[in-house]
Amino acid sequence: MPIRVIVVDDSALVRSVLTEIINQQPDMQVVGVASDPFVARELIREMNPDVLTLDIEMPRMDGLDFLDKLMRLRPMPVVMISTLTERGAEATLRALELGAVDFVAKPRLGVKAGLDDAAKEIAFKIRTAAAANVSRKHAPAVPVTKANPPGAGPRHGTEKLIAIGASTGGTEAIRELLTVLPPDCPGIVITQHMPPGFTASFATRLNTLCQVRVKEAEDGERILQGHAYIAPGGKHLSVARSGANYVAEVRDGDTVNRHKPSVEVLFRSVARQVGPNAIGVMLTGMGADGATAMREMRDAGAYNYVQNEESCVVFGMPREAIAAGAANEVLALPKIAPQLLTRLGTLTQSHRV
Repeated sequence: MPIRVIVVDDSALVRSVLTEIINQQPDMQVVGVASDPFVARELIREMNPDVLTLDIEMPRMDGLDFLDKLMRLRPMPVVMISTLTERGAEATLRALELGAVDFVAKPRLGVKAGLDDAAKEIAFKIRTAAAANVSRKHAPAVPVTKANPPGAGPRHGTEKLIAIGASTGGTEAIRELLTVLPPDCPGIVITQHMPPGFTASFATRLNTLCQVRVKEAEDGERILQGHAYIAPGGKHLSVARSGANYVAEVRDGDTVNRHKPSVEVLFRSVARQVGPNAIGVMLTGMGADGATAMREMRDAGAYNYVQNEESCVVFGMPREAIAAGAANEVLALPKIAPQLLTRLGTLTQSHRV
């Protein structure tokens, strides 16, 4: 049975382009198009689709308002069609928080090469969404007051480093993980599959919600305790050493495992530069990016946590990491941070003895 898709967009041209892209795939079919959420609501009742593609800015009802109602009343896989603007990025992150599985940039109409690339991406995201676990309920996002400066209170030791990899469903999984980490935790490096233009907004949003400072990584900057560094969209992030310090390296380059940034690039550098002082975390995502390098981390002495299937939106990357023998522990998302902090406390105590 093909994946049944409903396309919701106020632009007749965009609806036509998306319909053509989807119907060209052998495993999916557009079963309805809607110019606004009111039409979409009736189509969903009538056609019972597997996946919905949803524009954010529409007449009569905003896409976010519709998504909020949809995910409360009739949860289903939704792929947002997003504009590559700062406002579009902020709205997209809000959509992911509300329960959308993923997003894709609106196709660049009239540019054949760009349209071909968009077609591959749209088809991939729809297939991923069709297999996603949309019953995952996210904890609400609540801004925090950063009362303690980084380094205040007990120190976990700056030689430690936490490395996190994620893809589909990862923005909310990363948020849930980071918001419970204290302001004195070791430096954190993160690769989340995300295109250019979105990671800066993602970092800014996380920074308002977390006790640690969150920012987009910059080439050459020192990785500090109490800070989290997110790989910029379209660039690879890796860890290097400068004397006793860890330093972020941000580089362009070829895609690795179809991705840039790639978890493989980050985790491999952590295996080589950090070794037994690293803690690895593999979160929800489609594909196998990072699995081999996470095994290299474990072989180098790192301790790795992998998210379990039940709490993942997509169990692809965690499954591959487990199959590669990279996991020391496989845990539900809410249990990863407490276990990680317990381990850090144990390590800190052992170093004092």
